Amino acid sequence: MAREKRSKQQKYQIRHLTKIAGGSSYAIVIPMDFVKKLGWKDHQKLTLHLYGKKVVIGDWEPEGD
Repeated sequence: MAREKRSKQQKYQIRHLTKIAGGSSYAIVIPMDFVKKLGWKDHQKLTLHLYGKKVVIGDWEPEGD
């Protein structure tokens, strides 16, 4: 069975989870062009929210006084 060629957009949709830190945490690789478009930097704080079966990653913003 021949493999279908994937477009660049579809290629970025599939990622694998990697177990790190002795199995107590997981990591996922985000494509560099996504990071650049979002304006994120190395070691930037991010927020994670779980909505049903989806995880939403966003920029962390300090709470105002």
